[in-house]
Amino acid sequence: MSKIVNKSLLFCGIVLVMSGCIKNNLDEGSDRYSENIGYNFSNLGYGGLSKLSSVSKQEVPPSMVSIEGGLFVMGQTEQDIMGGTVNKAKNVHVQGFYMDDSEVSNKEYLIYLDWLAKIFPKSNPKYKHIYTAALPDSTVWRGPMGYDGNLSKTYLRHRGYENYPVVGVSWLQANDYCKWRTDRVAEIKLVKQKILKPLYSTNNVTVEGKNHFDIEVFEANPKLLFGGNKAIYTNYVTQPDTLLNDSISFKTIEENNNKLHIFKQSPHLDFRLPTEIEWEYAAKADIENRFYNTIRGRKKYAWRGESTIDRQSKYFVQHANFKQSKGNYNGISGWNSDYGDITTPIRSFPPNAYGLYDMSGNVAEWVSDVYRPIVDTNLNDLNYNRGKSYRKPKLDENGDVIIATYKDITYDTLPNGKITPSVLPGQILKENINDNDVYLSMNYTKADTKDYADGELTSTIDYNEADSEERARMYNSPIIYKPRVNNKTGEIEIQYDDQRRTTLISNSTRVYKGGSWKDRAYWLDPSQRRYMEEYLSTDYIGFRCVVSKVNENNNKNKRVPFLF
Repeated sequence: MSKIVNKSLLFCGIVLVMSGCIKNNLDEGSDRYSENIGYNFSNLGYGGLSKLSSVSKQEVPPSMVSIEGGLFVMGQTEQDIMGGTVNKAKNVHVQGFYMDDSEVSNKEYLIYLDWLAKIFPKSNPKYKHIYTAALPDSTVWRGPMGYDGNLSKTYLRHRGYENYPVVGVSWLQANDYCKWRTDRVAEIKLVKQKILKPLYSTNNVTVEGKNHFDIEVFEANPKLLFGGNKAIYTNYVTQPDTLLNDSISFKTIEENNNKLHIFKQSPHLDFRLPTEIEWEYAAKADIENRFYNTIRGRKKYAWRGESTIDRQSKYFVQHANFKQSKGNYNGISGWNSDYGDITTPIRSFPPNAYGLYDMSGNVAEWVSDVYRPIVDTNLNDLNYNRGKSYRKPKLDENGDVIIATYKDITYDTLPNGKITPSVLPGQILKENINDNDVYLSMNYTKADTKDYADGELTSTIDYNEADSEERARMYNSPIIYKPRVNNKTGEIEIQYDDQRRTTLISNSTRVYKGGSWKDRAYWLDPSQRRYMEEYLSTDYIGFRCVVSKVNENNNKNKRVPFLF
């Protein structure tokens, strides 16, 4: 009897182990087993759908730290010295994201510039403005009543400054860098996964102009990269002609291109500028003031305490790099109190509770938002962000995206006279969404939402009146007449708006956050906010990038404490 029982137990154990193995195999994500239907769609007899990646968690991007999202109190922690009441405290919720632990340095930005110089050589008339448009403005160090210490020549390119934060970069240039970084990170990932060949060492591939890797093109249609040159892909993907030959069998595609399918299931790391509330949330790092599910007190700086001086140091060193008083940028000779009279190398000061360096001091930083005096969280208290403009790819008659060539480049002359390309060769041509795209939409009604519910025509009570287009604008900023280029002389003809204006705020006015080496301690408060036109740059504004998290709440280790 005992033998029968033992055999029964053994049989049940084997069944359980086998069923566990089957379940584990399914849980690994390799097969497309449908619980609702009851069979595996990865089998060729049941449809032969591509298998899934076994990796469900998002990788941590290079040089970034993880910021867990949550509720925080946005706005001022102290009295506004200007007597304003527009930056009042307000509850907002931020979803998790990854953020650079420091500002983008001169070294990193020079890699970007040198890459542009190689792919779009200035010697080629077709690309003559592309490299120049990305150059930081070195003249930001000059002034009418001060000597620049030759910084206009040395700050960007001298090895002594390579680990200093890049400055002289406009909001527009910072966004272009984010796009470039997105493409390069995706490119190296595809090379490591043996989908792409190392493009710059492949003899029969020329990387120049429109022939460079663009992740948006790859995701839209891998056949369109490099004009359809299959030599950019490895044998694993292309043999036997699986990528570009549409006449091959499905079985061959399923067997040889599964890596390509798996890569496209994992969204690429999309680098961008942080939103204003993301930046402020990360800078305040209230997590170190957390006690169970409450926050004890509000922080004035990125560090704990009410003083800018590091009390743990016997040398009275400051927590950040800032202007301490009139004429005092870093103390007396032999007793420097913040390591530098201008900017300091990145990561010179201890990080905040999230592991982020220089969220107060050194350089202020661009964020993505269009500036308005009031952050109206009544419109949205989750991931608040003002300044979006929705665009879509242009399509040809076959429904494929249109890839820009050098003939498609148009150059836009900015109000300050700088020339910038509208699109780079090799990128997807885009256009604003139209009325058909937003027909009966409950979310938004037009492509440009920068002035949504804040002075736009449709947010006024007289939007149906015939003459409402001529009404006074809420933000009466100067009307900018873009400079015209004289075709005969090549000189820029500038026109000025001669009307009296009451504000400098426009739809191209962007927010920047944080104090800098040039600011007094008041501006070190992460809740303070200032603004500047998106095409301008200074010697005290830099930037850092962020990446949105995917499925942040998929964390079984999160505690849900008892609510007292």
